[in-house]
Amino acid sequence: MEPVAGARTFATSGEAYDAFMGRYSRPLAAEFATFAGVADGDRALDVGCGPGALTTELVGRLGVADVAACDPSPPFVAACAERNPGVDVRPGSAEQLPFGDAAFDLALAQLVLHFVSDPPRAAAEMTRVARPGGTIAACVWDFGKEMRLLRTFWDAALSLDPDAPDEDRVLRFGRPGELSQWLADAGLGHIVEAELTVHTTYGGFDELWGGFEAGIGPAGSYCLALPTDHRGALRDALLERLGSPTGPFTLDAVARAAKGVR
Repeated sequence: MEPVAGARTFATSGEAYDAFMGRYSRPLAAEFATFAGVADGDRALDVGCGPGALTTELVGRLGVADVAACDPSPPFVAACAERNPGVDVRPGSAEQLPFGDAAFDLALAQLVLHFVSDPPRAAAEMTRVARPGGTIAACVWDFGKEMRLLRTFWDAALSLDPDAPDEDRVLRFGRPGELSQWLADAGLGHIVEAELTVHTTYGGFDELWGGFEAGIGPAGSYCLALPTDHRGALRDALLERLGSPTGPFTLDAVARAAKGVR
């Protein structure tokens, strides 16, 4: 199976993703599903499902028969299908959803829009697969506020390299109003935006740092591309900015979420 465009920085195992970002995306899935209004009897699509954090949450609320999912990363498609037996999980991007018209009550995209190459087309596709009166919803990390893992990483990187590709600068939709505008531009109504906050606890700094060295996403890709000595300097700078923890510590993460009605 050939990777779909856009999957490059996430061509990794579900286990590696879980250790880095899944520890946040699992609790976020519960908050996001509640915000989106998932209810008994709904049929829902998880767009950009990754290894299946939101898919698993949807299955718990709706049952296997009423959940479908897709992702452009073949390892993630395999991991999501393995973790959610019986769910219709397909390879595919947000810009070209491999599902029919008006097939779902909800089309949901968790932590996806930052990496979508054509957001208007993704909105059109999510609207197409939702029934009239259905809900389209998305959430993304607020890099400029308190997604502390990534905000602190990029602050440390910028202290050493002013040209570091801080996700708050180079990615879209992390600021208030941007997701709502994306939905409005797609012709949706009854738009609501909110902040969702989750947290995770690390056993120690090495556990956190290992996630970056797995090379997942923009931060991991940047980390691995550094020469060894520069990577060591970045590690030291990040450790210092986190307060040089010597044992377990907890980090919060804030996501922006928005939903609209077709």
